Amino acid sequence: MTIHAAPLEASDKPRKRERQKWWWFPYAIVAPAVLLELFIHIIPLLTGIWMSFVKLTKFYIRRWTQAPFVGLENFSLSIDVSTAVGKGLLNSFLLTCAYTAIVVTISWSLGMAAAVVLQRPFRGRGLWRTIFLIPYALPMYAGIITWNFMLQRDTGAVNHFLVDQLHLFSDRPFWLIGNRAFLSLCIVAIWKMWPFAFLMLMAGLQSIPSDVYEAASIDGASPWRQFRRITLPMLSSVNVVLVLVMFLWVFNDFNTPFVLFGQAQPPAGDLISFHIYNASFLSWDFGLGAAMSVMLLLFLLLVTAVYLVFTNKRRENA
Repeated sequence: MTIHAAPLEASDKPRKRERQKWWWFPYAIVAPAVLLELFIHIIPLLTGIWMSFVKLTKFYIRRWTQAPFVGLENFSLSIDVSTAVGKGLLNSFLLTCAYTAIVVTISWSLGMAAAVVLQRPFRGRGLWRTIFLIPYALPMYAGIITWNFMLQRDTGAVNHFLVDQLHLFSDRPFWLIGNRAFLSLCIVAIWKMWPFAFLMLMAGLQSIPSDVYEAASIDGASPWRQFRRITLPMLSSVNVVLVLVMFLWVFNDFNTPFVLFGQAQPPAGDLISFHIYNASFLSWDFGLGAAMSVMLLLFLLLVTAVYLVFTNKRRENA
């Protein structure tokens, strides 16, 4: 029996012509995303880098393209701790590091604890999952504004509960000014962030077979040992991404202090993103603010690279 290949080759030619005719279609689909990425991220990023090398103050706002080139002067002024600008940026950076460490650590711990507790089925588990996710589903500004009302000194629900009901303070404390502002900022940020950790960790726990826990329980492993030997190792890939994302979000947090304190934030709530905003839009020195932003970007890129290298080596060794 002889098989003729000529008709098949002839039928392939129209298909090739059809593919050549629609060669532009994949590029047309990708083009809107590329253009949006270009105009929303790439061009503003390059513009900000250019602004960090010029003296773009209020005297050059109308002629911003003619601002004089100053090289690394904005960067040197930002890191010079002998000046008020450098000292203020250093204090804001250290405050942001402490704020990030506290918020990420407590948010991850609460999310992990809630995910582990709600992993096994019991009556009312769906209701508790829904309640825990309310802060994450609630619009950010609505939630922070509600906290602002609750933390007011005279009419806030926090002082009413702590002073009038529990009698823990003899006088109504200030929560949005002074040193207690940092505590209030951390509480609001944790309330807003921990449901995200809970959601990601709960999704990761779904991939762990229940047979593993049953076998460990039969072998006599305690719940704490099961958590250390089974849960944490099998969630390592989720935790690597989760901790990195939470770190970047919290370190760059601008909405929480801005909505909670307004433009006149106390020194205890002067996070670095808010500090850069004040340096740019209140002092009208956009070149200095751009230099601070570029240094913040380089710092976050460096931390991200070191973190990924460390976690990858640790995974390879394991």
